[in-house]
Amino acid sequence: MAPTLLFELPDLNPPEPALTAEQIEAVNPHRGVMRMIDHVAYHSPGLDRMVAIREIRDDEFWGPGHIPGRPIFPGVLMIEAAAQVCSLLYLMRMEGVDFLGFVGADNFRFRGQVVPGDRLVILALEVEFRKRRSICDVQGLVGDTIVFEGRVTGMPL
Repeated sequence: MAPTLLFELPDLNPPEPALTAEQIEAVNPHRGVMRMIDHVAYHSPGLDRMVAIREIRDDEFWGPGHIPGRPIFPGVLMIEAAAQVCSLLYLMRMEGVDFLGFVGADNFRFRGQVVPGDRLVILALEVEFRKRRSICDVQGLVGDTIVFEGRVTGMPL
């Protein structure tokens, strides 16, 4: 059975992003090649859902080696990108916490390839929010195709 979207997609090209790269970096500590989110297109008022964008470029650090002559965005980096979106959801609500560590990846399925030139749309839906734990269901889309899905758990460290 084909997977369904976690929630209805909002406008993915709003006049202004909900969060710019600079605003993301004010919350998440990832920098340089390890910041996996270019901008956030949408977050719900209660910060329990978010849609982030990652433009896959042909000059990425992983391109020459994964796979030579046929670059494919690594699945582990898709999971990292999803974890960073989940981190944003948590940290934007928790004052005094500056890092949410990625502690679990469950039930991940990869259903399509992501290659340079693709726009990876990452959906995160919070399913549990506690002071010491955050759990989100996540999906990645390229166009209308769900290319990955799974569950991410984080804890403040």
